[in-house]
Amino acid sequence: MDRDFELQTHRAEDRHWWYSGRRRVLDVVLRSLALPPAARILDAGCGSGRNMVDLQHYGDVTGIELSPPSVQAARARHVGEVVEGSVLEMPFADDSFELAVSLDVIEHLEDDVGALRELRRVVAPGGRLLVTVPAYQWLWSRHDVVNHHHRRYSRRTLVGAAESAGWEAQRTTHFNFLLLPLAVGMRALEPLDRGKKGASLDLWIPPAPLNWGLQQPLNLEAGLIARGVRIPAGLSLLALFA
Repeated sequence: MDRDFELQTHRAEDRHWWYSGRRRVLDVVLRSLALPPAARILDAGCGSGRNMVDLQHYGDVTGIELSPPSVQAARARHVGEVVEGSVLEMPFADDSFELAVSLDVIEHLEDDVGALRELRRVVAPGGRLLVTVPAYQWLWSRHDVVNHHHRRYSRRTLVGAAESAGWEAQRTTHFNFLLLPLAVGMRALEPLDRGKKGASLDLWIPPAPLNWGLQQPLNLEAGLIARGVRIPAGLSLLALFA
């Protein structure tokens, strides 16, 4: 990820509608897992540590992150241990965690199967892995270039990569469905806007009423996911593996 974009992300995470909405979706999935008391939880690719703030309510959370500025930001939250290192080669013993989450991380890695295999190693038998990724390779855009993505995913490609690493899919669902048509339109217009090299509106925080309004579709989807509904399409893809 570009350094400027990374720092913009840090500033946006607490209030931006997409991050808040994703946290709501994750929360309903986590609540359904019935994790053991004091579960050992890994946030693999924890960024600034914002998700660790929520994960600590479910157990003892540890983060690992490659980027030094993000490591510094995550440690400043004083939520749990934050280790500087790569998801591809983690300094943890086998079977160290009951749950690992990797939230919009593996699309940044050339070897996503290697990362999923390493996560399989550090998650104990009976433990689970929760992953989110951007959906649909045909939606590839300037946003993906700025973020140094290697790919976007379909359900088939994500589950296939995880199965190659020894995981078994328990649940998959898309989310952020209602804004999919808007994203398709914006991607279609992008070739006409040749003057912006790597610029993105994705981290712009709208005025409070609009920011709230944009989050409501994700809140609605979180309620559906909590009831076991599988959303068939959306800008993001969530998968739970065991």
